[in-house]
Amino acid sequence: MRIQFNDEPVTCDDDATVATLLESMNLHQPGAALAVNQTIIPREQWQHHRLQEGDSLLLFQAIAGG
Repeated sequence: MRIQFNDEPVTCDDDATVATLLESMNLHQPGAALAVNQTIIPREQWQHHRLQEGDSLLLFQAIAGG
């Protein structure tokens, strides 16, 4: 299936979850947050959240500042 990942087209398995996609891209890292179709998905749901054709994902790193 085709999705958008950080505004780039990506092809993934039809049964992909957020976690399997990030693991396959070597992006499953601490401090990251993810939105699917502009909705933040809590990290504890990544393993269970199945992706759908046309989904738009945005992965970003939390940055601490002062």
